[in-house]
Amino acid sequence: MAILRLENNTEYQNIADITRELASLNIQLNHWNVGKNPELHRLLAQDSLNEDEKEQVLQALDGYFEELQQTAGYQSRDLVVLHPGIPNLDDLMAKFASIHTHADDEVRYIIDGEAVFGFVRPDGSQVELTVQPEEYINVPAKTEHWFHLTPKNRVKAVRYFISTEGWVPKYTAREIRIPQAVA
Repeated sequence: MAILRLENNTEYQNIADITRELASLNIQLNHWNVGKNPELHRLLAQDSLNEDEKEQVLQALDGYFEELQQTAGYQSRDLVVLHPGIPNLDDLMAKFASIHTHADDEVRYIIDGEAVFGFVRPDGSQVELTVQPEEYINVPAKTEHWFHLTPKNRVKAVRYFISTEGWVPKYTAREIRIPQAVA
């Protein structure tokens, strides 16, 4: 279940409260079930996946991709797998830890682990949303946000793209004011 934390450390776990707090950003947050396929669950339990295993995971979940293709024009998808064994993980994550925007929507389906999306709301206040397994998030284009892993330091997420060119980060000069939660 997603957890939304405000600057004053107020937390919301009820989807209605989270939706209300994020309404000004037009962020979509949904629950998408990964199903009961034993092979899929075996792959999700592994720390790392080779390219063939990633493709198996993607194909097992392609019903969601097909829906996004038909309803929103998405053209491609991939699977990102982050865990402590990845060389230079901190350096890789650093480019997303500053406030930035994208020309296209940032769409993620968390299938294992968890990650945090931080947002700057139109009034300038900041919030952080922890997205957990079987949660889909769509961050609209031009939304000021940042991204980091939780202290668990692992996530598997399907990324959906209209075009990968629109997903290049454009950094803003705004500073993150909300302190990172401690596990």
